This record gives sequence, structure tokens and C-alpha cells, in this order.
Amino acid sequence: MSDANNAEWHRVAKTSEVTDDEPKAVQVGAEYIALFKVDGTFYATDDVCTHEFASLSEGFVEGDVIECPLHAGQFHIPTGKALSPPVEEDLRTFPVKVEGDDIYVQVPKG
Repeated sequence: MSDANNAEWHRVAKTSEVTDDEPKAVQVGAEYIALFKVDGTFYATDDVCTHEFASLSEGFVEGDVIECPLHAGQFHIPTGKALSPPVEEDLRTFPVKVEGDDIYVQVPKG
């Protein structure tokens, strides 16, 4: 999770652009982020799998789990926790807030 003292909020999407089964990839500076909607709550994690370079936003969502499209490793979306091989390293997560129809993600500066 980001350090709030060294982070900024960035508007990254509209709420209508992210659905329960359709994550969205966004980029803030050098950060590649996947946005998810799980049971009405929005989450943000790294978009790149910790095992090998693959975009998690192109993976398969089942409930609160994202499965990497490359080797089928799974992560818990709300916490970023690695759940199944071949992934062993957790994903970073980012704070999310919704204001009206806008989704904001807090990303470390620089």
C-alpha cells in the first residue's frame, strides 16, 4: 500500500468503465494499474503479474480473485495476496476513492 505522505490522488476512470467481470488497465506515470469492481467496491492493484510479465486486467475474474492469463496464478483482489502457484509474491495495492462517477487512485510520487 502507498505511503499517504508521499502519494497523490489521480483520477483514472469513470465508474461505468469498470464492471465485476471486466477490469480496466490504467497508467499513472510509470505505474501500470488494474482497476477492479468486486461486489460494488473498487480496488486497484499492480496490473503486471509478479511471476512473469502479463497484464492482470486481461485475466479472469471470479468473485474477488484475479487469475493471470499467462500461467493461471491467482491473486486476492482486495489484498493483492498471492493465492496459487506459480505466483509467490503479492501484488501491490493502491488506495481507491470514488467521488461522483470518478474513480481516483492514490499513487506514490515520483
